[in-house]
Amino acid sequence: MNDHIIDAIYRVILERKANPTENSYTASLMHKGVDKILKKLGEEATEVVIAAKGGTRGEIVYESADLIFHLLVLLGQCDIPPEEVYAELRRRFGTSGIEEKNARDTPA
Repeated sequence: MNDHIIDAIYRVILERKANPTENSYTASLMHKGVDKILKKLGEEATEVVIAAKGGTRGEIVYESADLIFHLLVLLGQCDIPPEEVYAELRRRFGTSGIEEKNARDTPA
């Protein structure tokens, strides 16, 4: 498989969105709407924080995978392909985080 796993998962998420089935967790989450997805995303982010604070390496990896998955569901719900996030990361790459943040805070 030449695709990045994130891209492959995103394609499955879009497939579940376009062709929902009763036994699909992703389809049921998307059917409940963006507020439910945001709630799950927040829960998963909190679980990553808790795992990082006192968990094992395996717990951090596991919870991080959950967080990334739910972020991909949100992106799919909003029709934002991961490539747009990759492009933003590429744009920021090599720029000081402080410089990048200051540039965002400067009025246009």
